[in-house]
Amino acid sequence: MGENASNGDTGHDVQVQVQVQSSSSSAARAPVTQEDRALEDGHREKNTDNASDNGNANAHDENNLLSRSPLHRVYDILTWTPPRCRWDPKNPPRLTMPLNLLFGFACTFTVANLYYSHPILDVLSNAFHVSQERVSVIPTVAQAGYAAGLLFLCPLGDLVKRRPFVLFLAWFTATVCLGLCLTNSFGAFVALTFISSVTTVTPQIMLPLVGELAPPNRRATAISIVVSGLLLGILIARLLSGIIAAYSSWRNVYWMSFALQYVILILLWLFMPDYPQTNTNISYFRILWTIPELVVKEPLLVQSCLMAFFVASTFTSFWTTLTFLLSGDLYNYSTIIIGLFALAGIVPMTVGPVFARFFIDRFNTYTSVLVGEFTILAAIIVGTYTGRFTVAGPIIQAIFLDFGQQITQIANRTAIYGVAPKASNRVNTAYMVAVFCGQLMGTAAGNNLYAQGGWVRSGSASVGFVGAAIVLCLLRGPHEKGWIGWHGGFDIRGRRRRGNQPEQQPAKDPASASSEGQAAAADVDIVKEAAATANMSSGIQAEDTRNEELKNHNADHDQKLE
Repeated sequence: MGENASNGDTGHDVQVQVQVQSSSSSAARAPVTQEDRALEDGHREKNTDNASDNGNANAHDENNLLSRSPLHRVYDILTWTPPRCRWDPKNPPRLTMPLNLLFGFACTFTVANLYYSHPILDVLSNAFHVSQERVSVIPTVAQAGYAAGLLFLCPLGDLVKRRPFVLFLAWFTATVCLGLCLTNSFGAFVALTFISSVTTVTPQIMLPLVGELAPPNRRATAISIVVSGLLLGILIARLLSGIIAAYSSWRNVYWMSFALQYVILILLWLFMPDYPQTNTNISYFRILWTIPELVVKEPLLVQSCLMAFFVASTFTSFWTTLTFLLSGDLYNYSTIIIGLFALAGIVPMTVGPVFARFFIDRFNTYTSVLVGEFTILAAIIVGTYTGRFTVAGPIIQAIFLDFGQQITQIANRTAIYGVAPKASNRVNTAYMVAVFCGQLMGTAAGNNLYAQGGWVRSGSASVGFVGAAIVLCLLRGPHEKGWIGWHGGFDIRGRRRRGNQPEQQPAKDPASASSEGQAAAADVDIVKEAAATANMSSGIQAEDTRNEELKNHNADHDQKLE
């Protein structure tokens, strides 16, 4: 009975616990009011609306993606960078030899767009049914477009990222070339020639980039590869255009150009690294304004531009008047033989990078400029005063004039790119404007003087031009910081870069000098504060040392007393 009683008590306790749990659970479940139901319905409707909104947003994004214009898609492609080409500040991309050769290849077949029309002007005249006088405007328009690109597009290299900018120019030039292949209108052909020439300034953006990326002991070599590519483009454009037009349609010349531009675009898209902007807090108009500021403030840049002006004038004067000499009564050569004289440029293009590697990179650029200018002077003297007796004179002049001009250009570029590292594209623009003006003056002066006095008179003017360049070089020594003088002596192996500032501290960009000055002042304050803190810490340590020594002295004294 006791067990039964205990079992009964246990069952009763379990029943009580179950009842307590059920009552507590039912108490926990409070009755649902109408307000709770309304709130729950509101949450449910809100979740439904959010889901529908997300679905609509996704559908909208898909529609936007499908409805994007072709230009937007081109922009997305050109601005996307392959992972191996992306900028890494911890491991920035180096200017390797394959990349340097790629830049040279791109320069060759980009600048060639300016010269494809030169050998086929008579063919274009017949194709468009216009006079030779009208068709001769095509090379002039091309040069005018190139000058406009130099002035208004090249300075943007100091403001935007170089990779997408170069890719956009290459894509735009290639697309415009398609119009040159298809048009039947002479006016449209001239207009498209001008537009494509404006964007054919990619080489003038690559040259400052190469000068910026190349190490100082290899800068001249790297620049010489790209400059050789430029000269090769001038030569190969005339050869390919003449050969293709002689055996097929003239349109195939521009179809070839169209294909080559897209090959360049694809190669640059695959292998050209992405480089950060050099200037961020500056406007486009401020960029343009700093070009004359640099010319006014930088003696080295002014000296290099003036020398380039006179050297370029001798170059175009020779090649313009050479045609008159060889086609005249003295030699009476055909146009094919005259065109073969352009092959003389192969020798300087081959030797130029080797000379830059073993001479310009090892000696002061000032020495290289003098060597180039004296080479030009000797070539002009030989060609001018022997050209009426033997054709060997003009051949020697063609070879060594090209060689001296290439040496001078490489050495000048190697020097001026250190004037303002953050403004290298503007420095290059100022330099190329001087070269372009010199070419125009040389062409005009050479033609007029040849018409007045023949080959000797035009050549004698070129002797005066290169003589002026030599005088300008001698007025300012390799280490002179001012406008005129020879302070620092003539050390041909000491500092490779001549200029108005040491190589370790190149001139600042005028547009960013003030902000960098404030940053430098802040750095000085930080250094002073750190020095004061260090002095205070050393004083405290010295005081602790003295206290410890005094304590040890007192302990020794107490032991002696005991």
